[in-house]
Amino acid sequence: METIYPAENHYPLDLSIVIPVFNERDNLIPLIQEIRVVTESLGYNYEVLFIDDGSQDGSFEVMKMLNLQDCHIRIIQFRRNFGQTAAFSAGFEYARGRLIVTIDSDGQNDPADIPLLLDKLETGDYDVVVGWRKNRKESGLRRLLSNAANRIIRQGSNIIVHDRGCSLKVFRSDLAKCMRLYGQQHRFLPEIASSVGARVAEVQVNDRKRKFGTSKYGAFTRLPRVLLDMITVFYLLFFFTSPMRFFGAAGMISGALGGLIGGWLAFAKVYAGLVGGWEAFHAYQIGNRPLLLFAMLLILVGVQFFMMGLLGEMMMRTYYEAQGKPPYFIRQVVENSY
Repeated sequence: METIYPAENHYPLDLSIVIPVFNERDNLIPLIQEIRVVTESLGYNYEVLFIDDGSQDGSFEVMKMLNLQDCHIRIIQFRRNFGQTAAFSAGFEYARGRLIVTIDSDGQNDPADIPLLLDKLETGDYDVVVGWRKNRKESGLRRLLSNAANRIIRQGSNIIVHDRGCSLKVFRSDLAKCMRLYGQQHRFLPEIASSVGARVAEVQVNDRKRKFGTSKYGAFTRLPRVLLDMITVFYLLFFFTSPMRFFGAAGMISGALGGLIGGWLAFAKVYAGLVGGWEAFHAYQIGNRPLLLFAMLLILVGVQFFMMGLLGEMMMRTYYEAQGKPPYFIRQVVENSY
């Protein structure tokens, strides 16, 4: 008889809804009312996990009131504002459901779309389902910047997701707990999930205008941080376990280019001597030419890249061996029971 042991069987609840909160006092009660309607229709055992990210407008007091009224609600309060990525990370760690839904607290994500994402995930073909706000209600400038960033990331990562800024997502819990998030990396959850072998899909969802308050994140203020985190995610996605592939390739290109330039200068000097004799060889100066200095610089940079690759390989071995971390992630174990 065949027995399958998926990791998600170890979770006591069906669903955890993780909601980062930063100064959204007026949006919390309407959001919870909508979530209750959805969860009651699903018939799941669930919890709502509020992550108070250093709110100062009385949001925490509203959350405590909701907690007293509803046993499904739990609260994690940060000591200060750490950002949305940290809030998602804490939510993944403390979630008790076999499935985890993330949703914004500003009311722009529609809780009525949660069953659509769950239905897609429960087909068994995917580990992460991402919301796609095809008809967004934001300003033209924000849409333009967001679409450009999504297009760049999509081409670089080969993951077909159109809207990485949509917080409405659903994860299998065993997968979410394997992910480590830093900086502004919550926008790259599909890429981070794919790095541990996740299968990612997307579903079109509704986008609504904010009813209360204003956005806490400006388009221009977050753009530099997003670009830097995008570079970090790409490195972690493709070169984290083998840094020599990245630094070694850069070192080979730099060193080879420097060697070619230096070789060409040496050949030109020797050729001048063969054609014009010793005097011509002596007269042909390369020591004071910028190209020689450039060639030497390229060779030195190539050596430095190689050294960085070797140091990176040593650090990776320390990372895995000292902490006992395996370089793989198991989806399930299938055994025969007798």
